[in-house]
Amino acid sequence: MDNPFTPPEARPDSALLEPDRAGLGGVRLRAVRGLRSAWGAPVLRQLTRFTGVGIVCTLSSLALYALCRPFLGAQSANAVALIVTSLMNTALNRRYTFKVRGPGRLAQDHVNGLVALAVALVLTGGSLEALHWANPSADVTAELWTTTVAGWVATAVRFSLLRHWIFRRARDA
Repeated sequence: MDNPFTPPEARPDSALLEPDRAGLGGVRLRAVRGLRSAWGAPVLRQLTRFTGVGIVCTLSSLALYALCRPFLGAQSANAVALIVTSLMNTALNRRYTFKVRGPGRLAQDHVNGLVALAVALVLTGGSLEALHWANPSADVTAELWTTTVAGWVATAVRFSLLRHWIFRRARDA
């Protein structure tokens, strides 16, 4: 058992949730300090901002897909939605997730972002093809769920590409 007089910041991580003589308030305080120190890790800050950008882009992509689907068909609607939101995604992640500002390497960043777009198109287009092979009468709702799940996989690939290749110069933003 830890010495109850040891300051919380000097205790091991396992002690963050152990009650002491300070009661529940002390446990809460140590938990908050632990979260603050975890938030100090650049990758966690980036993942949080990346998630916010991803939510905006996913909702935009789903809306564009649903709007374009009746006129263009599944694959073309998917491509249009991904191309438009990929440009938006790269711009938002450049600015907010990785804190890259200014015109320097803007064009190169977007060209590199096309690789992430290609990965997303292969994953979502392939998933749509698999859906229509398995269920030729699939409706738009099934298509949206299928592209969303495939998009989650593409998102993990996108974060890795953005962090380790495209914006590696700003990795610790």
